[in-house]
This record gives sequence, C-alpha cells and structure tokens, in this order.
Amino acid sequence: TLLSAYLLNKIMYSKMTLYEIITAKFIKNYTIEVVFNNQKKGCIDLQKYLNKGIFKELLDKEKFRRFKVDQELGTIVWANGADIAPETLYEEIIKK
Repeated sequence: TLLSAYLLNKIMYSKMTLYEIITAKFIKNYTIEVVFNNQKKGCIDLQKYLNKGIFKELLDKEKFRRFKVDQELGTIVWANGADIAPETLYEEIIKK
C-alpha cells in the first residue's frame, strides 16, 4: 500500500548516513579537495559537471575558484547558485 511504502522509505532514510562537507580547498584547474563530517577526505575533479546549465558559467576558472562551503547545505556552493549534492561528491571519493 501507499502507506507502507511511505513508512518503509521513512525508515530507510532515517538509517542513511548523511554526509556533509566540512572543509574544501581549491587544488588546481577544476579539482577541489573536500573533507566530510566522517573525516573522509579526497580530491575531486569537477570538470565533468560543468558542461550544462548553471554550471557552464563555472568553466571560467576564476569563477570556479570562488566556491565556499555552505554549512546549512553541507556542500560546496558558488555565487551563481550552483551546488553539487554532498552525496554525489562522497560517491566520487569512495569509488576511487
């Protein structure tokens, strides 16, 4: 039923670990080093994310370098409103 699917989803979500970026620093080109709230750390080349929409603007390396960590969102953000889900970035690190 719809209710059981809802409850199952709620239970599964509550058991998921929520990863948040606590620090990030520019390395070179489109590579950023991030540290997550579980202390997992790694470098991610984000160039593949910059080919469409709001992200195209970030192909300008000066604009790309001006990211910051948004503590509320738990991820990196740019002045133009672009951000990448922390779960996506975490997957990039653990698949290496």
